[in-house]
Amino acid sequence: MRKRKPKARAIQGDPRYNDTLVSRFINNLQWSGKKSGAQSIFYDAMDIVKAKNAEENELEIWRKALDNIMPHVEVRSRRIGGATFQIPTELPANRKVFFGMQWMIRYARARAGKGMAEKLAAEIIAAQKGEGAAVKKKEDIHKMAEANRAFASFR
Repeated sequence: MRKRKPKARAIQGDPRYNDTLVSRFINNLQWSGKKSGAQSIFYDAMDIVKAKNAEENELEIWRKALDNIMPHVEVRSRRIGGATFQIPTELPANRKVFFGMQWMIRYARARAGKGMAEKLAAEIIAAQKGEGAAVKKKEDIHKMAEANRAFASFR
């Protein structure tokens, strides 16, 4: 590569929790640049989570749900001698978070229900318990990596 990589921009914390991870999630959640709409959806979902689980902090529930969704490995295709192998590789921390957020949002949007805030709250609660479509996606990725562990030496 001839050019150097650009510096990563510092993300400011969100208004309610002052957390950069929440701010990143809201940025991924927004649609057509509507950040205030994404913030209201996220905060409404957190209020629903808090109402359903009064004994725990809603931010801790969301973090645990995100940890349950984040993958640790992925498979990458690599062509070696005319054959294509699926090679399992470890994920860097920022890519783990990216996949976790994307899957949580994607499978929350795909849920049946009224309103995105209720769907997101349902996905957060399910992921915190180790259930839901996003957790299943993570398990499928891990199973695929385990099945192709023999090709790990081709990295």
